Amino acid sequence: SIADPFLPKKIETGRIDEIRECIGCNICVWSNAHTEPLRCTQNATRGEEWRRHWHPEQFEPRHADESVLVIGAGPAGLEAARVLGERGYEVALAEATKAVGGRVSFESSLPGLSEWARVRDYRLSAIRSMPAVEIYLDSRLGSEQVLEFGFRHVCIATGSRWRTDGVGRSNSRAFLGWENQGVWAPDMISKSSKLRGICLVYDDDGYYMANVLAERLMQDGHQVIYVTSTDSIAPEASATLEQSGIQARIMSMGAEIITAHKLKSFDGRTASLECAYTGARIERECSMVVPVTGRHSNDSLYHQIMANEHHHKDAGISSVQRIGDCQAPGLIASAVFAGHRYARELGSPLVSVGRDRVILGRPR
Repeated sequence: SIADPFLPKKIETGRIDEIRECIGCNICVWSNAHTEPLRCTQNATRGEEWRRHWHPEQFEPRHADESVLVIGAGPAGLEAARVLGERGYEVALAEATKAVGGRVSFESSLPGLSEWARVRDYRLSAIRSMPAVEIYLDSRLGSEQVLEFGFRHVCIATGSRWRTDGVGRSNSRAFLGWENQGVWAPDMISKSSKLRGICLVYDDDGYYMANVLAERLMQDGHQVIYVTSTDSIAPEASATLEQSGIQARIMSMGAEIITAHKLKSFDGRTASLECAYTGARIERECSMVVPVTGRHSNDSLYHQIMANEHHHKDAGISSVQRIGDCQAPGLIASAVFAGHRYARELGSPLVSVGRDRVILGRPR
């Protein structure tokens, strides 16, 4: 009901294809645990119905007969294109690869996350029913092409990429040897079945990514050393009620777990680790290192386009905006929200966000 408050009515009226299915990510529970407005990865309007006057399935019509170019068909781009289509805009959704989904397609291929593909599939299904929204796959665009197309508005949702240098919450500098051949980015793990040896997964993210990658590696036959900078595996998952299950699963699969240590160096054969409390060093032999620390925004296209801002008027462009991970890497729920917000607010007057105020009665 959080993902789709009209679920019963859609079942009753036979609109099964329109149902926004829950993906089981427990972001709703997470937001409650952090005393934040309720959030939902699938339903970006959840928690905003009163604050922003957003109805889950009712939208203001387009403000003008204008076209929008959305670059990037990940969660932010798909949601932006869907809502823009609902509002009646003419939309071109350009994706550099041969398939839509972005990070959702990769993450839903990992152990236990298959239902996350619903983020992609729901939006793709909705877009395919909209004649004013066109999807262009295998269409990597440069700034000159964007200027030539003549779209009134340009929305850049080109996502982000995982860092491989180890910089994150605990390390402000790259670990020594991060450029060695044995250092793998998380989204390269799909090729790991071709390799053999001991893999060290370094978790400075503290949520789900490192542990599902460790699972995948162990399923592929790797011996895994799980190193985390925190005192337990996936502490952020405590707020989603999953932490104990995650740690039990990694332990039962036979990974060596080293907590409260930072990755300091890797020479291709040995990783050096430093205790977060005492600074004492230990070493572990390994042939692969997978740092799960932070991400870089893929924002080069945005900066190239903005470098030619003096040509925007002649090209017919009135606005250029980056959204989602391209602006600030975060949760999939944050990317979907960013896409929804962009599409809702395009051409609309800014509305102040409502806030509850408690008025104390005067004592008698």
